[in-house]
Amino acid sequence: MEEEPYLSSRYFLYIAISFVAVLIISNTVAVKLIKIGPLVLSGATLIFPISYIFGDILTEVYGYRASRKIIWSGFATLVFMSLVYWIVQIIPSPVFWEGQSAYEAILGAVPRIVVASMVAYFIGEFSNSFVLSKMKVWTNGRSLWARTIGSTVVGEGVDSLIFALLAFCGTMPLSALFNLVFSIYCFKVVYEVIITPLTYLIVNKLKKAEGIDVYDRGVNYNPFALKD
Repeated sequence: MEEEPYLSSRYFLYIAISFVAVLIISNTVAVKLIKIGPLVLSGATLIFPISYIFGDILTEVYGYRASRKIIWSGFATLVFMSLVYWIVQIIPSPVFWEGQSAYEAILGAVPRIVVASMVAYFIGEFSNSFVLSKMKVWTNGRSLWARTIGSTVVGEGVDSLIFALLAFCGTMPLSALFNLVFSIYCFKVVYEVIITPLTYLIVNKLKKAEGIDVYDRGVNYNPFALKD
């Protein structure tokens, strides 16, 4: 198999690191609820959509194979982060330390929420990357705005729905649950639309600087085929 274009890239590593950093930050601030106008949102809503922007950039410039590796890297990082938070939580603290309850409230691992977050991230990110990759081939590289927004509509929709159902189903009326999902989903899609000009700028500059513009023809889209 010929060498993947991203392996000789000057910027791929920095984009990948930024993607994973956004995931870690968004999962850490997710416990804080914020109010924007009439909307009550998780603090993660402000930053998590940026991971989809990075996902769009990775897939658009470097291709699905490159994105697949980074999505898995992000998933492994989330697992490791959650495990460390939990281990630190259960290790006994000295009697004079009074921050245990605060730690548990902010960083304490709630198994249902952790599992919901990881499953939603995994399926949502791969859905986003798959749709953008396919649309790029179908449109022969035209209408980047349609690909970035279209893939986000699918990816964020899958992510929001799966997370809400796994994390909160049974804890609130279904009508309230779907209203919550709809509000968060609309916010994320509008976020993507507003940021589209910046995505265009970054993608075009990267393609020019790297001399790379991958089209995923004949790619194996199996998310578990890491060696393909």
